[in-house]
Amino acid sequence: MAAYNNDTATFHLQLLTKTLDMQKYPFIKLIIERTITNEEYDELFHLLHTLNSKYEVQKEDGLLDFSSLLIHFAGMLNEKLDPNETIFALKAEGYFVELMNTFIKIIEEDGRK
Repeated sequence: MAAYNNDTATFHLQLLTKTLDMQKYPFIKLIIERTITNEEYDELFHLLHTLNSKYEVQKEDGLLDFSSLLIHFAGMLNEKLDPNETIFALKAEGYFVELMNTFIKIIEEDGRK
């Protein structure tokens, strides 16, 4: 069997992504396009779980301003990823929907200022 090198794997991945409707999977597309490693992916989801837990606690406590969570997210996000693009992609695929909706609301309100 021939050696499976990185160039071949990249080529095969590009072929596979052409067979899928990547519009349905904007987050996966983002992960692939930005060459996010497995470790970086795990770090992102650890961050999201932590922020989601903080969001739930703050919401239960009656807090109405969650901009500090968005700022924390943006500051801790891997430099390969754009915060806004990542938030919209996560929401589109159904990850942390309530938190992402809150972030989107903050982003849209800031855009109107």
